[in-house]
Amino acid sequence: MSALPGTTGRRRIYLMRHGFVDYTSAHVRAARDPSIATLTPEGEAEAQAAGAALSEVHFDIALCSGLRRTRQTAEIVLAEHPNAPQLEEEARFQELKSGQYIDFHSPEHLAATMTFIFEQAGEPDAEFLPGGEKFSDAMVRILDGLSDLLARPGWATALVVAHEVVSRMMLASVIGAPLGASAGFEQDTGCINIIDFDLVPDESGNRTKIERGMIKAVNLTPANYLKNGMNLRSLEAIFTRPGADS
Repeated sequence: MSALPGTTGRRRIYLMRHGFVDYTSAHVRAARDPSIATLTPEGEAEAQAAGAALSEVHFDIALCSGLRRTRQTAEIVLAEHPNAPQLEEEARFQELKSGQYIDFHSPEHLAATMTFIFEQAGEPDAEFLPGGEKFSDAMVRILDGLSDLLARPGWATALVVAHEVVSRMMLASVIGAPLGASAGFEQDTGCINIIDFDLVPDESGNRTKIERGMIKAVNLTPANYLKNGMNLRSLEAIFTRPGADS
């Protein structure tokens, strides 16, 4: 089994959130589909800063959720790696399905609706907006994807570019916290989390199992490591940016 140098069964995941996007752009609102949102110039700059910060890290595997904003972010990061692995898609790492599109009357209305939505994640049968995916169902698919990734042979370090909810839930699960604890892990756009997993042989001796996970770093933002001036929650910043209601 491949492992980080100096270890016998430890693997590392660099877990990123995609860069800044404009969910209120004209083409998103016309299509009534936030999944088609793409990086803004600010989001591209965040991804470039992350790529520079990670330029000396060797990636054996690179995954994105398949949505365009994660693919764009991953491609910008991997451009800093001359021998980068081929970028793969893992749909289980996609954002929660939100159900009905929100017809908002102002950026402030949308920000108020979305910013604190994760605080209900631990409630029984709580949905991501009315008619959307249940938080508990999303947790199952995300952890299934993580388990399958860790079971793959032949790698020690992986890049995973996904979404806010994926990172929140994965971080909560690593520390053994309940689903509702995911609300406490802020994930700024373009951020990097670093998680190590110790793997050991299972009872059969034919497969591995996760012995423990350890968070090495959370919500690092290479474009602004100390977050000076970053006083808004990430969704507040996205939904109240200048021109968001145009």
